[in-house]
Amino acid sequence: MADLTSVEKIKLESLFNMSGGYVLNFSNKTFQQFILENTQKDIYDALYSFYGDSKANRLRAFWNKESNYLISKLIFALVEYTQESMLEWEETIDTKKQKLLTECTQIAERIKQDGVNEGINSIMQPDLEDKDFSQLANHIRDSIEKNEPEAAMDRLHTYTFKYVRSLCDKHSISYDKNKPLHSSYGEYVKFLRKSNLLESEMAERILKYAITILDSFNDVRNNRSFAHDNKILNYDESMLIFKNVSSIIAFIESIEAKDDKKSY
Repeated sequence: MADLTSVEKIKLESLFNMSGGYVLNFSNKTFQQFILENTQKDIYDALYSFYGDSKANRLRAFWNKESNYLISKLIFALVEYTQESMLEWEETIDTKKQKLLTECTQIAERIKQDGVNEGINSIMQPDLEDKDFSQLANHIRDSIEKNEPEAAMDRLHTYTFKYVRSLCDKHSISYDKNKPLHSSYGEYVKFLRKSNLLESEMAERILKYAITILDSFNDVRNNRSFAHDNKILNYDESMLIFKNVSSIIAFIESIEAKDDKKSY
C-alpha cells in the first residue's frame, strides 16, 4: 500500500481527471495496456476491483494494494503521458497546470524514496579502512537509490560477511573462516552477551533470531542473486531483506559507538 496522503490523492486525481470515473483519455483497452507496460500488472485483475469497475476506481485500488516503488513508477509514467498528450493536442499548460504537474512529480519522488534512505545510511555508516568494503557499500547504495534492491543482494551478503568479521577481529573473537556468515555472527552475539553490552533480554532475543535470518541469507545469495546464474528475487522481498539486514547493522553500530566511548 502506498503512503499517499489525502491531499496527495486529491492532486493526483485532479491531474489525471478521475472525478467522472475516467483516467485521462484512456479507453479500457489502452488503460490496461499502459498499466501493463509500465508495471507488469493487469489492472483488470480481480485484485483491483474492490472499489468498483471504473478506471478511476481500479487506479485507486492499485494505489491501495501496490508498493511505493511500483506506484511511484506509474505516477511518473502518467505525468509524462499527461504532458505529452497536452503537447500533442496543443493544449496550453498554464501556471496552475504546471504547478500540479510539478507537485505530482514530487509526490512520486517522495514515495519512491520512503523507507530507503534510513537503510542506506545504515550501510554507509561503518567506517572501516578497507577499500573493498567501501566499494561494496557504494555499489549497494547505488542499487538501492535506483530502487533495484534485487541487484544488490549478493553484494549486501558479501558486505555483511566482511562487516561481521571485522567486528570479530576488533574484539579478538575467534571464528572459522570456512564457516558461513551466520556462524561468525553468532560468535559476535555471544560476545555482546558476555560483555554485558545488551541491557534487555528482548534485544538479545532479536539479535539471536537474526542468526536464522542470516542463515537464510546464505541461500538467497547462492540461489536468488547475481552471484550465480539464478532467477533473481523479486523487488518486495529484496527490499524486506535489505531493511532487516540494514537495521541489524544500524543497531550493532549504535552498540559499538557506545562501547568505544567507554574505552576512552
